[in-house]
Amino acid sequence: MKAELRSYNQSPRKVRLVTELVKGKSVAQALLALSFLPKRASLPVKKLIESAVANAKAKEGLTAEDAAKLKIKNIIVDSDSMTVRYMPRAQGRATPIRRRKSRVAITLA
Repeated sequence: MKAELRSYNQSPRKVRLVTELVKGKSVAQALLALSFLPKRASLPVKKLIESAVANAKAKEGLTAEDAAKLKIKNIIVDSDSMTVRYMPRAQGRATPIRRRKSRVAITLA
C-alpha cells in the first residue's frame, strides 16, 4: 500500500537521514524507532507510515495482526517546490535564500 507526504517544510537531505533509518524494517520496528528519534522529521514520517497502514487496512481488508507484519518496501524522499527570497548584500547586490521542501512517498509490502 502507498502513502505520500507533499510540501513538507524541511530539506530533503535532512528528511533522508530519518527515512534511511526505517527503510526495510517492519512497521512495528519502524514506529518504535521513530518514537525515540530526536529529529524533527521523525513525527511526520511516523504519521506517514501510520497512514499507509490505515490505507492497507481500508483497501485490502487487513486485520491488525496482518498490518503489523507489513514491511517498508520502499521510501523515497524527493525535492518539492522551493520558496526563494532575497537577502541584501554589500554594494547593492542580493543573494537568494532557498527554502527547500520535501516530498516523501512510502510503499508497504
